[in-house]
Amino acid sequence: QVQLVESGGGLVQAGGSLRLSCAASGSIFSRNAMGWYRQAPGKEREFVAAITSSFSINYGDFVKGRFTISRDNAKSTVYLQMNSLRPEDTAVYYCSMLAYGYWGQGTQVTVSS
Repeated sequence: QVQLVESGGGLVQAGGSLRLSCAASGSIFSRNAMGWYRQAPGKEREFVAAITSSFSINYGDFVKGRFTISRDNAKSTVYLQMNSLRPEDTAVYYCSMLAYGYWGQGTQVTVSS
């Protein structure tokens, strides 16, 4: 069983930045793709970004160069650097170990206008 713990969320003004972290327990992190998703109130969960074990990266269409996903296998941690935040980025952000369907508890990001 893998546990994923997100951190780094908070309240930020529009145009600001946040860096989310997701720390994984266990020893399989480096061999697995990791992803970030988000869910805003009343909306479905939405893909944000993913990074594979070989560091291939994909982003959701809405990201448009504002977010950067990265990983540190030595720390079993995946990051999401979010810049130029907009009020519509307000959501709970979740990380996932995609192949196994493990999810973290989520971290709230609120962007004020």
